[in-house]
Amino acid sequence: MTDILMPKATAVWLVDNTSLTFEQIADFCGLHPLEVKGIADGEVARDIRGADPIANGQLNREELDAAQKSDKYRMKAQKSRHAELLKPVKKAPRYTPVSRRQDRPDAIAWFIRNHPEVADSQIARLLGTTKATIDQVRNRQHWNAANIKPVDPVTLGLSTQMELDAVVRKAADKKAKDDAKRGIVEPEGATLAPASETGVLTEDDDHHVAEQPHFEDEDADDED
Repeated sequence: MTDILMPKATAVWLVDNTSLTFEQIADFCGLHPLEVKGIADGEVARDIRGADPIANGQLNREELDAAQKSDKYRMKAQKSRHAELLKPVKKAPRYTPVSRRQDRPDAIAWFIRNHPEVADSQIARLLGTTKATIDQVRNRQHWNAANIKPVDPVTLGLSTQMELDAVVRKAADKKAKDDAKRGIVEPEGATLAPASETGVLTEDDDHHVAEQPHFEDEDADDED
């Protein structure tokens, strides 16, 4: 059976514009007859605008006419290209070229140092990596830990500037909401610089970086 796009809106239209029984409408829309009765009584879907299944290609006029002539007839939905286009498409996992995969730990280290408020799940989605790899970089347990240096993902070609800014902005908004719930008041003014400006360090940034893992320091020790 073909799934109906916007079943309640379709039921609203059929109730208002046809002589079909509640059972016929319920069968076509995948709803319970009592739900359709509620629509007819104005108790259900009161604020939903009706959707014409003929106009959007999910029902042809012949099917509707046949159903209105016999209350035993059950209408068959047809596959609508228009309806298929409106269905949400699941986003495929981000693909990272093999040549760029070795740069992921550097990008992860950059997030850990510059934007600790960004959740691991957000980093994983943006870079196409795993939470396990993020933990290894954070805890200095990655197999290549000695050579990892924080580099922003845009420079590495792992994301666009717009994607990076969107992730940072979303994390900042969430942190602000969480802080507000806990009664933490941030100083007035900007508290989070855009991702494109994170290369410029202030005195506060120097103090913050000092508290994060020092990827460069270990490299210097290894060279010695």
